[in-house]
Amino acid sequence: MERNRSDFLEALGHLEEPMGMFYTDVEPAEGFTPKQGAAFSYEMEQRAEVDWRVLWQNFSCVMGNIWLARKKNNAAYFDAQHYGCVGGSFYLGFHKPQLDFIAHYISTGCADQTQGERYLRSPDSARRFFTEIDPRPAPARFCVFKPLSRFQQGESPEIVTFFVRGEALSGLCVLATFVTDDFEVVAAPFGAGCSFLVTWPLHYLAQGKFKAVLGSPDPSNRKFLKTDEMTFSVPYEMYLQMLSSWRESFLAGATWEGVKKKIRRSRQVWGELDE
Repeated sequence: MERNRSDFLEALGHLEEPMGMFYTDVEPAEGFTPKQGAAFSYEMEQRAEVDWRVLWQNFSCVMGNIWLARKKNNAAYFDAQHYGCVGGSFYLGFHKPQLDFIAHYISTGCADQTQGERYLRSPDSARRFFTEIDPRPAPARFCVFKPLSRFQQGESPEIVTFFVRGEALSGLCVLATFVTDDFEVVAAPFGAGCSFLVTWPLHYLAQGKFKAVLGSPDPSNRKFLKTDEMTFSVPYEMYLQMLSSWRESFLAGATWEGVKKKIRRSRQVWGELDE
């Protein structure tokens, strides 16, 4: 598997190995995790029992922790007490329903608390989004992200995420169609950065849809990605199909070799040839 993954990434022209996501009751021995956060819930919010100052005191973005894990070739992990971000805790399946404050925060804001991000037109639109995406409740205590080479015997990712720029991304999109024979296999929904790595892929699987998810247009999480970088998340089964079938695809042909020249120029521009 390790050798096949290396050959695949080399053919794709991509430097960084993908990250796998899975849930487990075993806490990772090392990695990046947020500090313990304050208790909160939708019910507490409705009773005006949420201490907002304490709630935001240990804010730590899910994508920020994953960024650190990528840089250090390590794990990033979260649970219901170490969630880092209220929104992220919802998307990872630790807290539902989403706080009403977040519905205002990502839309028009709260006049007495915060200016809105205006990603959606209204709080009602945000509430509809939260209902439709409907995160799966976390099936185990920890949600873990780590490079595939760090997975141990008995561990298996549910979702595999590539962090890629445009040229390699184009290859992944076409390869997803090649292995599934689905002309609409790549979905590009709305969401927060972490929702593209977890919530949306699981959402489609729960509906019986085998989809790849193009992600990270979320302006708030762009600071935790390289310039021009996007995410591409697939169910583990689709990833295995890619590993077993890429040699039969365009990746082994002359056209893709031309694209790889552009990938090399892009690496040169960003000073990444020696990574």
